[in-house]
Amino acid sequence: MKTPTLLATTNIPVSDVILGSRLRPVSEAGVESLIASIAETQVMKDAIHVRKKKSGELVLIAGAHRLEAAARLGWAEIEAKVWSDVTDDWARLMEVDDNLAGAEMNVLDTALFLAERKRIYEKLHPETAAEAFKGNQHTGKLAADIMSFATATADKFGVTDRHVRRLVAIGDALSKDEVRWLRAAPKPVTIQDMQALSRIEDPHERAQICIALSNGAAKSVAAARQQRATDGMEAAKDAEEDVLEAAFKALSAAWDRAPLAAKKRFLFERAHDIWEAQNKGVSLDHWREAAE
Repeated sequence: MKTPTLLATTNIPVSDVILGSRLRPVSEAGVESLIASIAETQVMKDAIHVRKKKSGELVLIAGAHRLEAAARLGWAEIEAKVWSDVTDDWARLMEVDDNLAGAEMNVLDTALFLAERKRIYEKLHPETAAEAFKGNQHTGKLAADIMSFATATADKFGVTDRHVRRLVAIGDALSKDEVRWLRAAPKPVTIQDMQALSRIEDPHERAQICIALSNGAAKSVAAARQQRATDGMEAAKDAEEDVLEAAFKALSAAWDRAPLAAKKRFLFERAHDIWEAQNKGVSLDHWREAAE
């Protein structure tokens, strides 16, 4: 496999850059922040990175926010580092690292990017998969490189490396639909939400909680789980009441149809059952004997 080659650092037409598949959508706040910075400094600090395909197409590797800011400012050209012999994995890794190193990301995106970085590293270096977070005499450097991101993220969010590893786990576990629901939530998910999600093993429950956050029915994972528990208890109570009501109606119907003699016999024989059920198994005859 060829090593990616930096062909040139040059200005390229903004309209020529193909956005392609991205790990996260462009943030409106991020673009506005860049535009404000450019207005103040009259310069875009960093170049974007693109891959030049054999067809001549220029596909974005890193810098979606910079590219969008340039387009909104009406720039005809933007500074770019142009690469050749680029694989999909290498391009994705550069996108991940570019965002982790310099972008202001929320906790959801951080989890997804960390999980993606771990996935690519293990694909490119399968010898690290079993030791990705521990390292050993052979894989310590690569594992340490992955851990550096865990450490940096832990410092950023004021949590432990262990919690960051949980973020990686939930980033791996979340489906595309769950990510979409969480992105749409009126209240951004917190580090506590992500930690709570990482402990939910049932995919159906996790999906239902993500939907509750997305539509504003719950403000946090903890609140969503509490509501599910309450709803479950109420549903069970309603079901029990439905069973009791159906049984009562069936008995009432049978009672109405029965002759008087059958009713008397029923009361005499079934009185023992009701008494024992309400008095922890002590028979009616035993109670009578004790009373005498």
